[in-house]
Amino acid sequence: MAAVYLVQHAEKQKEPGDPGLTEHGREQASRTGQWLRGVGLAAVYGSPQRRAWQTAELIAAATGLLPKEDERLRERMNWDGDQSLDDFLADWAHSARDRDFVPHAGESARQAGERLLAFVLDVAERPAPVAAVTHGGVTVELLRSLVGDESLPPGLLDEGVPSCALTVLQGLTVISVASTAHLR
Repeated sequence: MAAVYLVQHAEKQKEPGDPGLTEHGREQASRTGQWLRGVGLAAVYGSPQRRAWQTAELIAAATGLLPKEDERLRERMNWDGDQSLDDFLADWAHSARDRDFVPHAGESARQAGERLLAFVLDVAERPAPVAAVTHGGVTVELLRSLVGDESLPPGLLDEGVPSCALTVLQGLTVISVASTAHLR
């Protein structure tokens, strides 16, 4: 089984809807792509959400691959400005506590984790590693399903996944969580 590198999208602009990357985010994505070039990727996948897709394009450019879009990599909730930020954050917190709660702006946390798990199971059978640019919320929900809350790094549930952090899976075995060592 090949490794699956789940890449948190790079730093995004602070606005509702479907924000793109900041200049710093583009630098993060390029550095991540340079590092991933050394692992012999067979493919780069990306969420269709703009911040993740732009990250995937920059990683793909650095690795000489063409990015492939996959809906299963999208975030579990996305603030589009239709509800106040406070209400969105309250829904996010509620859904993190109750993984079966379906919030106003998304799907349940458990559903999101299962969606990402389906993607991982599909690509884990490839003979060479793949990178998948996704989002922190859905990555955390996959990890909660695979290893449980008590095995997550301290603060991950509350603080989220850092920009361009790598979570590495070998099949369904978690090798590393939210590492940013490649950005140093």
